[in-house]
Amino acid sequence: MAIEGVLSSRGRVRILRILVENGELNISEIAKRAGLNYATTKGHLNALEEAGIIQQRRFGRIRLYKLNEENPKAAMLKKLIESWK
Repeated sequence: MAIEGVLSSRGRVRILRILVENGELNISEIAKRAGLNYATTKGHLNALEEAGIIQQRRFGRIRLYKLNEENPKAAMLKKLIESWK
C-alpha cells in the first residue's frame, strides 16, 4: 500500500495514533477509541496488516494488534505521529 492509501483515511490515521499511544489493543477497544464501528475497524486493520504496518497476535478468539516496529515504514509513521503531538 502506498503512503497515500495509509494517510488518506482518517480511520487508519486514528488507528495508527491509538496503537502508537497505547501499544497493543484488541479490535473492540481500537474501534471504541477510534469512534468507528467494528466492521470498518476490521477493514482498516486488515489493510494495515497487509501493508506490514501492524501485526496481530492471537489468543484463542482474541486478536491483539500492535504497530510492527520492525517494518521501517511503520517506524517512520510512529516517529511522525509522536512528533505531531
